[in-house]
Amino acid sequence: MLKTEEELLKKLSIEDLERASAYARDLGRGLQTVRSLPQGVTVFGSARLTQDNEYCQMAYRLGGLLAENGHAVVTGGGPGIMEAANHGAYEIGGRSVGLNITLSHEQFPNPYLTTCITFEYFFARKVSLAMAAKVFVFFPGGFGTMDELSEILCLMQENKMPQMPVFLVGSKFWKNFDNVIKGMLKLELIGEKDPGIFKITDDVTEVVKAANKIGHPKISENFYDGFKEASAFAEK
Repeated sequence: MLKTEEELLKKLSIEDLERASAYARDLGRGLQTVRSLPQGVTVFGSARLTQDNEYCQMAYRLGGLLAENGHAVVTGGGPGIMEAANHGAYEIGGRSVGLNITLSHEQFPNPYLTTCITFEYFFARKVSLAMAAKVFVFFPGGFGTMDELSEILCLMQENKMPQMPVFLVGSKFWKNFDNVIKGMLKLELIGEKDPGIFKITDDVTEVVKAANKIGHPKISENFYDGFKEASAFAEK
């Protein structure tokens, strides 16, 4: 027999209710922050790469180009790729947003942020990073980057999020990932159109062109409608 929502809530412990409340507060703070900004370009990538790494240099250049064209740069707010992209935007005087998270190691706010918020929970941070974006950019990274990428691709595949530009920057790194996707297609584990959700490139100006094409939509009060607005601009 199916139980009503009220019956299920009554069975939750005080600890569970407190945890749910903490989740809601964390997500609420994130959404409040990103809704105060125009949709920008969300950049993902490793926190472990040094600033002289070739991919960090590419992220730094991308951040500057986006800022020059009036686009906010949104990252996880930490070091590595995130710092490089924020640094590039910050130096131009652009909007440089960091959605940071409390971790046991390697994650601290970089010094190139004009807006910064720190999350406790990954899911709340991921929702906010996604909602802040009109274009997604993934540089090389580890488990965290792959988690974020696979979730974005899955949401678009299942139409839980409208199709938006997704760029994987660094063809040498992403070649093996592309081979895995082709293997999925060969086994019919994904649809024929699914590999088209993302584009692998070494040219960061492609990201800027995509952002320019979309323009500067505001984030809607409704999460899904906010994505639809950006998606409609992309189709023009």
